[in-house]
Amino acid sequence: MQKETKYRVLLTNFRSISLPLPSRRERRKSRERERKRSTTPRTVSLPLRCSSLLPLTLALSLALSRTLAVFKRTLAFLFYRLAEDFDFTTRKRRRRSGRRRRMLWIMKLSGFLSAAMAMIVLSPSLQSFPPAEAIRSSHFDAHLRFPGSSGNRLSFRKAPAFLNGDGCGAIADGPTACDPSLVHIAITLDRAYLRGSIAAVHSVLQHSLCPENVFFHFLVSETDDLETLVLSAFPKLRFKVYFFDPERVRGLISSSVRQALEQPLNYARNYLADILEPCVRRVIYLDSDLVVVDDVSKLWKTNLGSRTVGAPEYCHANFTKYFTERFWSDRRLSGTFDDRRPCYFNTGVMVMDLDRWRRFGFTRRIERWMEVQKGGEGRIYELGSLPPFLLVFAGHVAAIDHRWNQHGLGGDNVRGSCRDLHPGPVSLLHWSGSGKPWVRLDSDRPCPLDQLWAPYDLAGPPLT
Repeated sequence: MQKETKYRVLLTNFRSISLPLPSRRERRKSRERERKRSTTPRTVSLPLRCSSLLPLTLALSLALSRTLAVFKRTLAFLFYRLAEDFDFTTRKRRRRSGRRRRMLWIMKLSGFLSAAMAMIVLSPSLQSFPPAEAIRSSHFDAHLRFPGSSGNRLSFRKAPAFLNGDGCGAIADGPTACDPSLVHIAITLDRAYLRGSIAAVHSVLQHSLCPENVFFHFLVSETDDLETLVLSAFPKLRFKVYFFDPERVRGLISSSVRQALEQPLNYARNYLADILEPCVRRVIYLDSDLVVVDDVSKLWKTNLGSRTVGAPEYCHANFTKYFTERFWSDRRLSGTFDDRRPCYFNTGVMVMDLDRWRRFGFTRRIERWMEVQKGGEGRIYELGSLPPFLLVFAGHVAAIDHRWNQHGLGGDNVRGSCRDLHPGPVSLLHWSGSGKPWVRLDSDRPCPLDQLWAPYDLAGPPLT
């Protein structure tokens, strides 16, 4: 009897945290309520302006609440069955039929799985926080609604006409990409990042002394008519659209710490020398999540010397973290950095000598490192398109002033927290990382520096 008293006290304490032991009638009523609730349509009202991650957050919250509810009911039922089947006099469990015994094991297994699922969803230790890299968003961002747009149809306001100033020289009407007086800029286009790409183009034109001398090369991997959307914002823009086949690189992409880093268009920059016309001998590559606040011709005139790539370098960064222990422990791999002083550089802003790139076959060199990563001996890096670039070019980069890539304004690759500018002058603001200014502005949770991006945003219905 003393044991029985202690056990009932345990059940009483358990009842005090909102897990009562239901009777059979209560369980039957509970099942009927659940059946009615599952057949009743639910309506969820969302705010008109929301982050692109809100649908994912709502789905995870709903799944978590359902999981915890199932776990709670299962745990209560197990305690009920234990109290019902335990013989306190003999301190033995009462015998039961085989079917009831199997049902109890099923309920125990269900409770264990529910608890495991709840731990996976709630545990922050399962997430990684890698270094920030210029990345493309996941498919959730493709559902972003621009202000004034309807459905999936994107729209942009028409930008003012940008004309050459004095001293730009005469330029022929409708020049081809082979005109030697042009400044060549390459940018990728997709629906998830189109708003950022349009803002980047707008910023380049607005601050250029010779905007009519700028020629844009847009790389796309979708069949959507993005060219029409570009023309709606810039009717007089000089540009050409190139299709980048995702299958060209899909087999070389390894899984990454974030699905966003696995998008094939991230790797289009590796193939610019093959995609653009052979007459294009130099190009500036720009990511879609930046704005230029200086005359881009200054960047264009960078002296690369004998180097193929020019970019701002950050030699104070911990370079070893971009590669795995397996890479550094294998001298056949880490020996690639012998006789050079490698430094981190961000591949979202680069000046590229395409003539030298074609002559020395750097596309194939990058692909070979991606094949090593895909091999069966183990991973050599965890991020996306950045490490292969570092393996080929780190230590052989023409250094460009840091003012041309104030990067990291998007925070890290997971939380996208607010960050400040690096000390020094600024010619280019880059929201590398997971936090994008248009997403944060639309969700009414902008970072202070996001206001510097907003004046270049052309998203919305055409002005009448």
